[in-house]
Amino acid sequence: MAKPALTRTDRALIKAAEGLIRDRYAEGRHHIAAAVRLKDGTIHTGLHIDTYVGRASVCAEAVAIGTALGSGPGKITTVVSVRHPRPREKNQVIHVVSPCGNCRELLADFAPDCSVILDRDGHLSRVPIKDLLPYKYVRRP
Repeated sequence: MAKPALTRTDRALIKAAEGLIRDRYAEGRHHIAAAVRLKDGTIHTGLHIDTYVGRASVCAEAVAIGTALGSGPGKITTVVSVRHPRPREKNQVIHVVSPCGNCRELLADFAPDCSVILDRDGHLSRVPIKDLLPYKYVRRP
């Protein structure tokens, strides 16, 4: 997997996601935030919406992607997700997390050339979505 070094704009993207979850964290409701950057540098964020009925929950990445797509024709280039620790957890640091399988599919469909910022053993790097979802499902005529 490619591991390009993070840029200043990548770190700003992480800060945008961290700021949202820090402001909106609610145990049992919101614990993940995501941020997507468009080619023009615009950042859109999304908040995980947890529900009592799990199937009705919506991932932060999906909210951020929907917000970005709703804003106009911009191309999503980079995505990051962060998790806020629960109050009972010893480590209270907000940290970068990997998107779930459903969100990987969503990203591969709507932003097939994007990169995802990941924390791999304490090292942040950008990875192409294609590396996170090899052999993606495609419709055949």
